[in-house]
Amino acid sequence: MQDEARFGRITQPTRCWAPEDIRPCVPNQIVREAIYTFAAVAPQTGQMTSTILPTANTEMMNIFLKQVSQEFINSFIVMQVDQAGWHRSRSLEIPENIRLIFQPPYSPETNPVEHMWEELREKHFPNRIFSSLDTLQEHLCNALCELSSHPDLVRSMTYFPHIRAACENPT
Repeated sequence: MQDEARFGRITQPTRCWAPEDIRPCVPNQIVREAIYTFAAVAPQTGQMTSTILPTANTEMMNIFLKQVSQEFINSFIVMQVDQAGWHRSRSLEIPENIRLIFQPPYSPETNPVEHMWEELREKHFPNRIFSSLDTLQEHLCNALCELSSHPDLVRSMTYFPHIRAACENPT
């Protein structure tokens, strides 16, 4: 499973705890700068790989696919992707050990990686501001490393019943 997500310097205040009769004060900023994270996960094992790139396009997808291919050089990878333009581009360079399968259009709920983005945003990014894109990138890198160091958590978020059935009963 593979997906991309944008993380930027525009904050979205979220609920937070405060003592009764005290209004919580949370920081807020609107700076139109963002970076993209590409991630792939093996739901059966909870193993994930990710990279942070400046934008999402065919060139960046090629970089990510090459990284995944090299990281899992001894594996044959069937990678589910959405139907973003850069996933279908004629200039997309798909390594020999990777095959792409496309999820139905407008159906992010079928992609388990979406749950990882929710986890990152909920646990690592609520009510935070970043002084620069570099500090955002460093924070995102630390959050991704922490998440990837917990394969049982990744597995619990991504090993959907239909994926489990396909892995356990291949035909």
